[in-house]
Amino acid sequence: MNVVNKLINNMIDYYQNDTRRINHFLKVYSYANIIAENEKVDQSIKEIIEISSILHDIGIKKSEEKYNSSAGHYQEIEGPPIAKDMMEKHNISEEIIERVCFLIGNHHTYTRIDGMDYQILIEADFIVNIDSEKMNKSQIKNIKEKIFKTNHGIKLLDLLFN
Repeated sequence: MNVVNKLINNMIDYYQNDTRRINHFLKVYSYANIIAENEKVDQSIKEIIEISSILHDIGIKKSEEKYNSSAGHYQEIEGPPIAKDMMEKHNISEEIIERVCFLIGNHHTYTRIDGMDYQILIEADFIVNIDSEKMNKSQIKNIKEKIFKTNHGIKLLDLLFN
């Protein structure tokens, strides 16, 4: 079994009985892969995208326990150490662990996007959240103008919500 499948199984175990959280990360993972493939990202970047899309919300559980909130800034604080522990158990390189932890620790901060991995993670997360939060056309247009940069992310947004 490859490391991505192991992490998916770890996250399903971690969020057992919380189908909403499990479905969320699986959808983000799927959209992130679709965007990455169509944008023809390098395989090393794609691996970071896959891992970060699976683990991006790992801090929610601890945030809810510790702060009684799943607010993004709490996720950004609590998520990276939990994700790091999980990734180290699978012998993921320190370079990848560091980048994935950075992405998890910033995935609700849209002013620091510094690479294709970060951009694709944000776009995939927004696609899923737009649907689950039933955002209106005005909200979607605003997000599209301010956040979306990849050709395929924009295409998916238009195909899904226009």
